[in-house]
Amino acid sequence: MQYGPAVRRRRLGAELRALRARAGLTSGQAAVLVGWHQSKVSRIETGASGVKPADVGLLLDAYEVQDSELRDLLLVLAGSEDGGGRQNWWHAYRGVLPPAYRDFISLESQASGIRTVETSVVPGLLQTPAYARAVTRAAVGTLEDAALDTLVEVRLARQDVLRADPPLRLNAVLDEAVLRREVGGPEVMAHQLRRILEAARLPQVRLQVLPFSAGAHIGITGPFVIFSFPSRSDLDVVVLDHLTSSLYLERKEDLWAYIEAFSALQVHALSPEDSFDYIAAMTGAV
Repeated sequence: MQYGPAVRRRRLGAELRALRARAGLTSGQAAVLVGWHQSKVSRIETGASGVKPADVGLLLDAYEVQDSELRDLLLVLAGSEDGGGRQNWWHAYRGVLPPAYRDFISLESQASGIRTVETSVVPGLLQTPAYARAVTRAAVGTLEDAALDTLVEVRLARQDVLRADPPLRLNAVLDEAVLRREVGGPEVMAHQLRRILEAARLPQVRLQVLPFSAGAHIGITGPFVIFSFPSRSDLDVVVLDHLTSSLYLERKEDLWAYIEAFSALQVHALSPEDSFDYIAAMTGAV
């Protein structure tokens, strides 16, 4: 887990294996060129172990890969901070965070944009501390207070991507149920709605509300997140969250299906301006 999520390791390994074959090298020959044992090359190519961006650079040099765009792509897959990636701050929490959550944060930290549909709770990037605490307590009721504090701390640290340079672009469609559900009680929810309004004023945030009056829509099948990465649509990935696991979709057919679903939901949702007014009316801020 140290150098990025499993879904990225597998993709990187497949790309490096293809480049090695194109260079006419066996895994043993490649290992000799970079001064490694053959088993290390094999583990990287199968995605069984992570690899540092610097080591990817060594392999690309050995394979005489000159294509700068391809090199950048593979370095991003390896977790390079070039091209918009942020520091791997979550490594300090490895003993607390489950692997699926670390995968998610890794993708989030490297992404240039996120499209998300939420049907039940406020997106983590927009949660207040009190809301984050209440929703985490509800989701994992057996947590000790210290562990709960740590998860809330992580949730808030994730929000730094919206203040980075350049900032992450957040495009969110929120079902009205997200705004009506009183997580943590009326006072916590009122503060949370005001926080959403603050975020909606940011140029990198586009927020739309899908009102109950829109009726049945494709989003009722469940929330999803689409991660986009700098310059390369081949890196885009959809994440579906379940109670005990997360599903990562990278096939082009799956990506297009969710991108089209997101676009359809945007059409049925209120405009960003009307959404702002809608939430403001709920808070009495109009």
